[in-house]
Amino acid sequence: MQYDGMAIPVPDNISISVKQVLITGGAGGLGKHTALYLANKGWHIYAADNDQAGLHKLEKQPGITPVFMDITDENSVNMAFNKVSGMTDGLDAIVNLAGILILGSVAELPAKEIERILDINLLGAYRTNRKFLPLLVKHSGRIINISSETGWQTAAPFNGPYALSKHALEAYSDALRRELSLLNIPVIKIRPGPFKTGFTQEIGNLFANARQNSIFFKENLSIALQLSTREYEKAADPGILARTIHKAITRKKPKIRYSVKPDKFRVILELIPVRWADFIIKSLIRKQKTN
Repeated sequence: MQYDGMAIPVPDNISISVKQVLITGGAGGLGKHTALYLANKGWHIYAADNDQAGLHKLEKQPGITPVFMDITDENSVNMAFNKVSGMTDGLDAIVNLAGILILGSVAELPAKEIERILDINLLGAYRTNRKFLPLLVKHSGRIINISSETGWQTAAPFNGPYALSKHALEAYSDALRRELSLLNIPVIKIRPGPFKTGFTQEIGNLFANARQNSIFFKENLSIALQLSTREYEKAADPGILARTIHKAITRKKPKIRYSVKPDKFRVILELIPVRWADFIIKSLIRKQKTN
């Protein structure tokens, strides 16, 4: 995806007059869309990712500096910090967009899968924010943690690993917001619904894999797999999220949280009594023969 806009030079030391942002997961999916959009708006982007091929594709994009960073590795985060801090005296924003999706039963999945999703979706943001905080303080910047609509909703069956990682990210963001308010650094949560990226397209494969490895829920997961095929069809354009992130990092008084294109059915489930919602969900994916 390309954006027509101003070309921003990338000298060894970026001018402090140019607003600067670090984006994790910046080489692909929503991160790349956001990086290109913000660069077009005059920001300089440090696109951090562990996808070497994706970073290579960004090397010639004006206004974007690719930065290799594995957010699960403390040493890698430290090395990325050294690179960024060698180019600028401060950051105006950090956008934590890196994340993974794991689907399956929380009654069956190996603990290592839960550890993996927490390591990336929660601790990845934790490591990044903790290390780069000094650069934010220098520019009175702000932190954007990308949660999910599932971060505030009651967890759906077979989406438990992702939901618990985002619920944890919400709690972390709330604590961080109240702490960093003492330093006048806003912490903002953004809760996206489904967007048209490879992340959403992968849902069908993830459900199929979960079904293959399940002992107790194979037929239920077959129903979930059928329902998941609609997910990408109703997903929104990534540019909508990029615009919301731009709003969150530029407004003088940003909201504490932004909800972006949530799934209407899931919102309705949260508005009715929980026993009714449980019954509806059970009815949709109850054990039955599938075609």
